[in-house]
Amino acid sequence: MSGINPALSVLYEFMLALSDAGLRHVVISPGSRSTPLTMSVVRCGRFQVWSQLDERSSGFFAVGIARASAEPVALICTSGTAAGNYLPAVMEAHTARLPLLVLTADRPPELHDVGSNQTVRQSGMYGPFVKWQHDLAVPDDNDTLRRYLADTARRAVLAAVSLPRGPVHLNVPLREPLIPPAWDEFTCGRSPIVRAQVFPSQRLPHPAALEDMAKWLRESQRPLLVLGPMERPWNVAALCQFAKAQKIPVLADPLSQVRTASGETTICHYDVFLRDDTIATALDADFVLRMGQTPTSKSLGRYLTRHANTNSVVIDESPVWRDPFFTGAMAIETDVDPFVQALLEHTAAGDEAVPTRVSWLNAWRTLDAACGDTLFRAIESQWQEASALLALVDAVPDGSTIVVGNSMPIRDLDAFFPGGDKSLRFLANRGVSGIDGVVSTAVGAAAAGKGMTALCIGDVSFYHDLNGLLAVGRHRLDLFVLVIHNDGGGIFSFLPQAGHLDTFEHFRTPHGLDFAEAVRMYGGHWDTVDNPEALREAVARHLRQGGLTVVEARFDADENHRVHEDAITAAVTKARTVAAALGMYPREGGGV
Repeated sequence: MSGINPALSVLYEFMLALSDAGLRHVVISPGSRSTPLTMSVVRCGRFQVWSQLDERSSGFFAVGIARASAEPVALICTSGTAAGNYLPAVMEAHTARLPLLVLTADRPPELHDVGSNQTVRQSGMYGPFVKWQHDLAVPDDNDTLRRYLADTARRAVLAAVSLPRGPVHLNVPLREPLIPPAWDEFTCGRSPIVRAQVFPSQRLPHPAALEDMAKWLRESQRPLLVLGPMERPWNVAALCQFAKAQKIPVLADPLSQVRTASGETTICHYDVFLRDDTIATALDADFVLRMGQTPTSKSLGRYLTRHANTNSVVIDESPVWRDPFFTGAMAIETDVDPFVQALLEHTAAGDEAVPTRVSWLNAWRTLDAACGDTLFRAIESQWQEASALLALVDAVPDGSTIVVGNSMPIRDLDAFFPGGDKSLRFLANRGVSGIDGVVSTAVGAAAAGKGMTALCIGDVSFYHDLNGLLAVGRHRLDLFVLVIHNDGGGIFSFLPQAGHLDTFEHFRTPHGLDFAEAVRMYGGHWDTVDNPEALREAVARHLRQGGLTVVEARFDADENHRVHEDAITAAVTKARTVAAALGMYPREGGGV
């Protein structure tokens, strides 16, 4: 048949090797130069293939799949600016340690630097944001190249999923004609090549480090466990049991997946009462164990910065450990689950918790309960942005995934969410904490996840990624979206910029947009809500009808700022009263 390029049959070998290495999801951004990659991945028949029209949206859709599934995801696009539009998602995947495999089609070497159309220097274009970058050889039909492509595919997946996980870039130069032979022509009479198995690394904690850490813990009277975002499934229950036995307060970021694990020592409202410097000083710890990404809470960050001279241990899967507070007296390079197992084994020999830890733990729990009660009353008494978010959390069923937007939604979740027994999973793009691509990330999570998927997002972030809504109907997915609409940049009302009225208009950026018709354009159901019951009813309708549901909750940014600050102030005031009753506020030497 005219236009067939026999040399491209080797790409089928490449796709089979990707599948053998564990790749299941492929996200395609349609284009011409990438035709051989698209046709070979579809004809291979081993992948869940998703096609997305917009490359930036495609990239974050893949991020959402990788987040929700904890598996590698491949991206395929044509040459030129298409590849450039993947950069924001690649940056997020790099910082959040998500395994992406970016396959960018390219012109062959002879068409570079001669003025050929849609040709740019794609080799190394993602710079420091990929773990490995490689330019494939131009496809040719010979046994050596077949083995080379199969091995390169396996290496790429292995590099993406090995610790620390992250994105890998393969640049694929392709010559015309761009149509590969039919699949049956490839398989007919083909001699199979040896399928090498690949196994990602497992980083176990160093025995000497465990011994030293266990000694610090045994001697500690005021230990603390700080859990940042940890979105991959991990042994939450075992760590909660350990903390309970050892009487250790657990400061759990909402993205750590611990607040809904019914841990008896879990502290949820630390962001609020640690805003008081005297209480924070009285709660100085003598041993801090940290896991996960950097916590969301700024007040917790200030608190941790106080512990530069403390026995502080950072657990991280990478030698580039996450410690923006520069307080780690020890860094242990290991994955979370083997560390938790080793921790249990080192404390299973009858170690008794130090008796003084009981009062230490009780102080944290008492402050947490007092703040929680005060915040709950504030949420119940007046509809505000945090009320809407918590109403969504309350309305979704067990087993749901909630994707939380950056700016105020994640901060409100951190400050106000009290945890509970409902089985929920919280995801957010906290790698580089951008507001772009959040809708597409949620759609990707819906594609890979189980149960209901809901997104709580601000109006500016929603505007940034309206294109992401197309994939819901295109792939027959279900997604519920709550848009917190304060007409642009409400978070800046909480920042120092709000005090400078001569320039504040360039931060708040009101847009005046009504999203109803845009949602309907994408085939979605649109509604507005102004109380928790209306939101619960909207969730119930969505569960019956499926597809795309977008509901909007409108707020005045200035009024919400006032109500929010009043709630926080009341909770901090209550914490001071409780702290005084505990003998640590005002503090006159010594701590709890």
